[in-house]
Amino acid sequence: MLAKRERNRADVFIILAILVFMLLIGRLGYLQAVQGKYYAKLADGNRIRLIPIMAPRGTFYDRYGVPVVSNRPGFSVEIMPLTGPVENAVIDKLAAILNINPQEIQEKINRKPGSFEPVLIKKDLDPVTVTKLEERRGELPGVVVQVQPIREYPFKTLAAHAFGYVGEISEEQLEKRKGKGYKSGDIIGKDGLEWFYDDILRGVDGGQQVEVDVNRRPVEVMGKKDPVPGDDIVLTLDTRIQKAAEQALDEQLKYLQEQTPYKNAQAGAVVAINPKTGAILAMVSRPNFDPNWFAGGGISQVNWQKIAENKFHPLNNRAIAGEYAPGSIFKIVTGAAALETGKVTPYEQIFCGGRHRIYDVWCWDTAGHGNEDFIHALADSCDVYFYEMGLRLGIDNMEKYSRLWGLGKPTGISLPGEAAGLVPSRAWKQEKMAEEWFEVENLFIAIGQGFQMHTPLQLANVISAVANGGVLYKPWLVSQIRGQNGEIKQQFGPEEIGRVPLDPMTTNMLREGLRRVATDGTAGGVFENFPVPVAGKTGTAENPPYDDFALFAGYAPFDEPTIAVIVVIEQGGHGGSAAGPVARKVMEAAFNINQPSPALEQPVALQPGTIL
Repeated sequence: MLAKRERNRADVFIILAILVFMLLIGRLGYLQAVQGKYYAKLADGNRIRLIPIMAPRGTFYDRYGVPVVSNRPGFSVEIMPLTGPVENAVIDKLAAILNINPQEIQEKINRKPGSFEPVLIKKDLDPVTVTKLEERRGELPGVVVQVQPIREYPFKTLAAHAFGYVGEISEEQLEKRKGKGYKSGDIIGKDGLEWFYDDILRGVDGGQQVEVDVNRRPVEVMGKKDPVPGDDIVLTLDTRIQKAAEQALDEQLKYLQEQTPYKNAQAGAVVAINPKTGAILAMVSRPNFDPNWFAGGGISQVNWQKIAENKFHPLNNRAIAGEYAPGSIFKIVTGAAALETGKVTPYEQIFCGGRHRIYDVWCWDTAGHGNEDFIHALADSCDVYFYEMGLRLGIDNMEKYSRLWGLGKPTGISLPGEAAGLVPSRAWKQEKMAEEWFEVENLFIAIGQGFQMHTPLQLANVISAVANGGVLYKPWLVSQIRGQNGEIKQQFGPEEIGRVPLDPMTTNMLREGLRRVATDGTAGGVFENFPVPVAGKTGTAENPPYDDFALFAGYAPFDEPTIAVIVVIEQGGHGGSAAGPVARKVMEAAFNINQPSPALEQPVALQPGTIL
């Protein structure tokens, strides 16, 4: 009986052992066949790392092939996270070497929880920091130093507002770009052309599959995918004209601050454009900044304070976003409207005694100009004559013709942040101020004062339309997009966005009046003995309680224009004496007049008939 009971126990034990063995075999088979790939991936994750290789951004070239934005090699430091948390000791040591807060490193690691990919900690390390990291490699498991392309602006502040700048993608930007291939740590365009053409410039990152040792140091490259550089862009900008415009504006601002009562003349803008095509030759905004400040490991606190504490806002591109009363430059629009609507004939004489015949408003020359016809009134910038034009036209006509000249809406240039300006109207005033339009306000609008506001780029289009006979072109900065092998992927050219309906007689009257401005009118002294015939218009916009704004718009050569220039100097005083000299120096560079030899990068001077 006892023996039988023992045999039963043995049988039960054997059956249980068989069941356990079968369960183990089944589990092993399940893990091997069904989840084998999953656990293989986990195992590889402990020994194989994917190290991204950043693609270089595309290069910017000016119209003559001069590289104006490029890349340079720089060192970056990354950390390869464990499947578990990175040790605090490693973070603390790395933070001490990099001179940053350990929490900053931890936050970057936390953005990639459970990832096997390296986390970018800091870019553009100096040689001393790289040496320290290499000396302490044994204490920093998972820390890797790599060579990555760093955006470089070789001419520093030159055309900074047009080029823009780059920086590390923010959490908000990353959220907006989900599904577009962007990832944490990417460098993207933040403003200017860098922002507008980011998708084209950024290229495609490559990577390496690297086997690492127990300390997560690379020991063998398992595979590699080369990065694809971004496409290059060829600009319409002329580096020499750009440099001349920036230097001229800087020198004039310094002169006004140090040698005249206009101590607050610290901001302004210049736009040079080909009136036959709309191609931008130069774009300047002051004050400015160095985009290299942002390109490396992020802008320093010192440089950020320089920007943040400047009350004139250096990051603002005044050429496209600054909105100004146009002053007497608007007399071009008023005069054209008066001629086109028959409110005045070209040779009708209107007497200027220094004060308007009805309203108590005065001419800038309080002694008066005497009898003035259209051409002489434009040349002398006679306020009384144009007060009368405003009275005859009324706000409805002036609004209509302002819009026909492209005012009151963005030009459409390929840059972020362009302002629309303001064309006032009866409806606008009723909506904004709950007031009717008063007749006396027509006088102020007619001479470029009152509520209206326009950007320098819009005013550049106005003077260009006079020069070319009434065509409004969309201003453009990029002429070509090219691949790395030089093939042209996209070509850009003149794009007409409107026409100002001008009778040939009106065009001739405008041109002759503007020519007289530069010979014996309000800018006669500025362009005295200038070898290329110039036409232009001065403007002085009141800005109470501050100093007047100075403006000048002009083009040359008079008979076959190839360049139009607009200059605005905030709180600079009179347009002729403050803004006019800047425009002259820009034109000197364009026509290679009084230029040092050899000129920057040896570009060819613009000649009559040049198209770009």
